[in-house]
Amino acid sequence: MASSSAILPDLLPSQSITPALSQQKPTNIVPIVGGVVGALALICLTILGVLLIQRKRRPAKNGIQPPDYTFNDRNNFASKAELSTHNSRYIPKGYGWDSSHSPVEMQERSYVNMKPVELPGKPSTTWPLFTTVDTVRSQFAPGTVVMVAIGGWGDTASFCEAAKDDSSRKRFARNIAAMINDTGADGVDIDWEYPGGNGEDYKKVPNSERAWEIAAYPKLLEEIRAAIGPSKLISAAVPGLPRDMMAFTHETVPIINKYVNFFNIMTYDLLNRRDNVTKHHTGIQLSLEAIDAYISRGVPSYKANLGFAFYTKWAKTAPDGGGCDINPVGCRTDLLEDPVTGADMGKTGGFSWHDKVPEDVVPSFHKALANGTYDAEGGGYYYWDKDESRWWTFDTPEAIKLKFPAIVEKRGLGGVFAWGLGEDASQFRHLEALTGGFESFKLRKERAKEEERSEL
Repeated sequence: MASSSAILPDLLPSQSITPALSQQKPTNIVPIVGGVVGALALICLTILGVLLIQRKRRPAKNGIQPPDYTFNDRNNFASKAELSTHNSRYIPKGYGWDSSHSPVEMQERSYVNMKPVELPGKPSTTWPLFTTVDTVRSQFAPGTVVMVAIGGWGDTASFCEAAKDDSSRKRFARNIAAMINDTGADGVDIDWEYPGGNGEDYKKVPNSERAWEIAAYPKLLEEIRAAIGPSKLISAAVPGLPRDMMAFTHETVPIINKYVNFFNIMTYDLLNRRDNVTKHHTGIQLSLEAIDAYISRGVPSYKANLGFAFYTKWAKTAPDGGGCDINPVGCRTDLLEDPVTGADMGKTGGFSWHDKVPEDVVPSFHKALANGTYDAEGGGYYYWDKDESRWWTFDTPEAIKLKFPAIVEKRGLGGVFAWGLGEDASQFRHLEALTGGFESFKLRKERAKEEERSEL
């Protein structure tokens, strides 16, 4: 839901969202993959199940947000009116992806998410989508479910205005319902980063001034659910760092769970410019901490989707070495963020596998590829370039596969997603690893079920 968001919902579009239904456990498997050209986006592809793809943290190109795509194998369901029986979901994301050149064959049943330019504020009869819902439907098989995603990194002001009181929440919800009805979409993805504070503007607007959003967030979701009805879908892109989970407490999560179909937990960018020590930006240990935080607060594991990253990150370490020569994991970084404005100091960065490697980091990146190592304790691939005082963190295909037994199976998650599909072009090695990991996961689950039946 960057937009960064999620897995196939556990309820189909025509199903009611009630506390009873929200506790029904799925029994099938779903995957997720994601991304789209030039901006916030979700993208999902179906591979032996359901792939949900999502894309985030990319600025709009010329003020326009690209569409989000989600593909889902509806053959897993007896009918739209019946309760979904998924066990898990697999979700990859993408960036700059041309759907006519997808590395994954589109299945007969798919979900597609589209992202608008901005949140609807005042009543409107036109919606600034990158393309139309009808156009998207025409590009996929009959039965494809199309959702519209709103929000993304930096769009806190719009959500703040929408959530401020009962009247604004109802107006916002009516606008979303109108957008869904006018465009023919099947649901909406809510990507508020983040209710309660720690957004892009947290140095300008302190968290103390956003504390009211913690109670307002569930109320906003409630109004959206009431406005769009039980037959439409709602997903939520949620933060991966506990420090950003102010709105996701033991008190609020059970309420939020009543109104959303699934949670896309953004377990990437876990290292960012607000940190002062090196760590894996999408490692197993930190991802488990995020997943466990949500589950402990009331998110059903089958509604939780694990996020993957198809891009690299780097950060400059302290000029005096910061202790990195002793242990590169957890050593001190240089000052990455302006302490007054929150601006990027230019000492951290990243790029996708599709991007051209910036010239100033080419030598260091080549060393990271050739000489990096896997941290078995933290669960992430890394390299510390002593000559340039530069820390590298990213997932290799092998690291991606390790997350399935270590996180998805261990915690019984509903699915996975990645940011993003197009970012892995043109070799798609990480996408293949994600797909392979999911397939192996599926086989292990099937074998386990067979063993259980044989023991009866």
